[in-house]
Amino acid sequence: MTEIPTKTPPRPPSDGYAQPWSGGDRAPLPRVGGEREVLTAFLDWHRATFEAKCSGIPPERLSEKGVAPSGLSLQGLLRHLSGVERWWFRMQFAGEDLPHLYYSDDDPDQDFEALDGDVEEAFAVWRAECERSREIVAGAPSLDATGVERLSGEPVSLRVILVKLIAEYARHNGHADLLRERIDGSTGF
Repeated sequence: MTEIPTKTPPRPPSDGYAQPWSGGDRAPLPRVGGEREVLTAFLDWHRATFEAKCSGIPPERLSEKGVAPSGLSLQGLLRHLSGVERWWFRMQFAGEDLPHLYYSDDDPDQDFEALDGDVEEAFAVWRAECERSREIVAGAPSLDATGVERLSGEPVSLRVILVKLIAEYARHNGHADLLRERIDGSTGF
């Protein structure tokens, strides 16, 4: 068996690489660990990244659709991510019988378009959905546990849901990067 060298390579100069986001309180990502630990840490890191991208902005600016022709705003992303958390963890995996957040068949885009209401309340809803998602994941016997994907009727494992949510947050954190930069010039990963 070949051993991996333990010598640490020299760090490249930081001025040639993207800089980390200076705001927010994000736990460092694990470099080793079990699958559940790593997946949940990455999802929580992406959640914290999204919250950091929204911090320090006057509430009325969170609904600005600043990257034309897109209709995206930070508040719209917040509402969308609340609904995604509920849909995947509570409704599909845990089988909870709940109404959709910010969605109806008659108005499927209300998460992004109906930006009325209290922004702090929208953050409270999102935080509550994230906390309930964490509880569901912690209570699951394994990542192989399944729920039922409502659109197909097929089983879907907790592992797949965690990966889907990491991808969802990563994609929308990229959108949040652009929106935040347009609002006040702040950048960072």
